[in-house]
Amino acid sequence: MRIGIIETGRPPEVLDARHGDYPSMFRNLLRTVDPDLEFLTRAALDGDVPDDPDEADAWLITGSRHGVYERLDGLLALEGFVRSAVNANVPLVGICFGHQVIASALGGTVVQSDKGWGVGHHAYDVIEHRPWMSAQPDRLEINAVHQDQVIERPPGAEVIARSRFCENAALIYGDCILTMQPHPEFDDAFARDLIDQRLTGLVPDDRLDPARETLGQPLSRDVAASWIVDFLRHARAARKKNSATAQAVA
Repeated sequence: MRIGIIETGRPPEVLDARHGDYPSMFRNLLRTVDPDLEFLTRAALDGDVPDDPDEADAWLITGSRHGVYERLDGLLALEGFVRSAVNANVPLVGICFGHQVIASALGGTVVQSDKGWGVGHHAYDVIEHRPWMSAQPDRLEINAVHQDQVIERPPGAEVIARSRFCENAALIYGDCILTMQPHPEFDDAFARDLIDQRLTGLVPDDRLDPARETLGQPLSRDVAASWIVDFLRHARAARKKNSATAQAVA
């Protein structure tokens, strides 16, 4: 399977040198599930938005320090790509900003939440399991870094994981889209460095100090990685089945 990673943000240079960029984090994470996965990267942050959703078997949209409401040209064009991919039934995964931009593109509402910043280790209740999930825990524990949230879901989006802080933490849209607000690609070492290098002075200390204390607890990164790969396999199979059915009817 060839996964296109759409890069919508970058870590500070010092962290890039130490931990790699966001596409490399996702490649490393997902290859723990399937080492045979292939990847390509398109930098939407630089205006490099794919023209053809079928350039890859599926697409993953990364996180970003930008908000969808900023309406930046390169990232605004990404909303059009999301709609094109949905119309073509090409599978999508969105993480953090990717979660938000997909919701926005399909009619949801994303705002800077009055709940403030969510940083560090967060726990989410899994409220619905799907047959394609090889791992079916009752909770996910993943590092988060966000102030924006999806507050109104698009038509057809269903919640599969949530917390009191983030009601729409993980969404699924039929057999085509899976999105998550937290960052399964962030291990504790990166999260700690991100707090020190980017978030200090930006996020209030009364959020950062407790966030630092949460780091080091067990994470569900492996579960989230398996969900992403499991879902993309399921979505590809569903697309092939639907295509075969349409051809038979025609």
